[in-house]
Amino acid sequence: MSDTPAAGLRPFLPSDTPALAALIAESIFELTGDDYDDEQQEAWAAAAADEEMLAPRLARALTLVAERDGEPVGFIALADNKVIDLLYVRPDVAGEGVGAQLLDAAERLAAARGAKSLTADASDTALGFFQKQGYVPTSRNTVPRGTVWLGNTTVEKQLAGGPAGR
Repeated sequence: MSDTPAAGLRPFLPSDTPALAALIAESIFELTGDDYDDEQQEAWAAAAADEEMLAPRLARALTLVAERDGEPVGFIALADNKVIDLLYVRPDVAGEGVGAQLLDAAERLAAARGAKSLTADASDTALGFFQKQGYVPTSRNTVPRGTVWLGNTTVEKQLAGGPAGR
């Protein structure tokens, strides 16, 4: 982690949707090229960054936005207090701790609300990140996006106070 200051976290606002959709697409195209081909990236970005689908998805979840200098640099969506539904950071801040900061905040909120564990479907690109944060792979998945298939891995972490933390 660098000496870059922590990002400020705040709740998602519906007006964030265009910026977060752009952040998703930028993240997919700039960070996942070693793990997914162009066709897979296009299909993934088309599905994930569709603003009409994204806005209600983020509104239904507990969504936190990380900001630096008033600009979103990442976000996390916690669905049903048990699933990390979305976690993206802007490519220019990848590796600076923004993702870890967002994940830690979501874990603390979930634990405070009674969750014993969290799961996520980690992309091949994000799998190492999740493992460094204490998540353990539980299954390998193949997900259709339009006419292409993407691989990911379901990961799980026991939260403090859960079965592994007693």
